[in-house]
Amino acid sequence: MRSETVTVRLDPKLRYLAELAALKHRRTLSSFIEWAIEHTLRDVRLRENSHDNATTVADDAEWLWDVDEQDRFAKLALRYPELLTHEEQKRWKVIRECSYLWRGHYGPNGRWRWSIEEEKLNFGRLRENWQQICAVARGELPASELPYVAEKSSNESSEHTFDDDIPF
Repeated sequence: MRSETVTVRLDPKLRYLAELAALKHRRTLSSFIEWAIEHTLRDVRLRENSHDNATTVADDAEWLWDVDEQDRFAKLALRYPELLTHEEQKRWKVIRECSYLWRGHYGPNGRWRWSIEEEKLNFGRLRENWQQICAVARGELPASELPYVAEKSSNESSEHTFDDDIPF
């Protein structure tokens, strides 16, 4: 995997000490900083658990990481919504309210019903509609521009439910 460049400011004392640590590890400063961050992820707790355990960034790294930005965003929002910025919260609200993105079923009133769970989110549709979702969240497009699951007409059989299938 190709590394990405990140520019950081370091206090002169911290930079000097990091350079010394890098020398001790026989690494470049850049390599040492990457190594130090990777090790620190084991200590950063995302959520405290009730039995003296805690979920760390390192614990959930494989679950949270995805090559697709949209999938990473949804996984973070599903598990750790409290970490979202205000702008991300608006985007997540658009996603939660967009029936087209979720597997579910028709309720007794003929409306599409879904629950906000990872296994119910259609990640393919999320990726296909990402630009529109972001535009709606920024207020550049009305939510009516997003695809949706239509209500079931009253003459359709109410006995049949589409358990976890979007009907089209």
